[in-house]
Amino acid sequence: MKSRVRVIKEVPKNINFPDWKLCFQWCQYIYDNGTSELGYRFIWKDEANHLKPQRGQARIPSFTEMQNLLDEARNDGWLEKIETE
Repeated sequence: MKSRVRVIKEVPKNINFPDWKLCFQWCQYIYDNGTSELGYRFIWKDEANHLKPQRGQARIPSFTEMQNLLDEARNDGWLEKIETE
């Protein structure tokens, strides 16, 4: 089923790639049949801020980088409380 994604919250994290950013997002997935679901995703953006979904998967270079993004979302104030709103 096809869907489109509405990003609700996002934290970017610059890592070892000078032009690309790995982002952690809280999103609403809106399906063609009118239903929707909420969920998290990791996704790359290029130097022009375009999404690079790589067929729906994001390569996360290390646990440390993933943890850094989660910590940034927590520090931004939305990681734990987003699911209870």
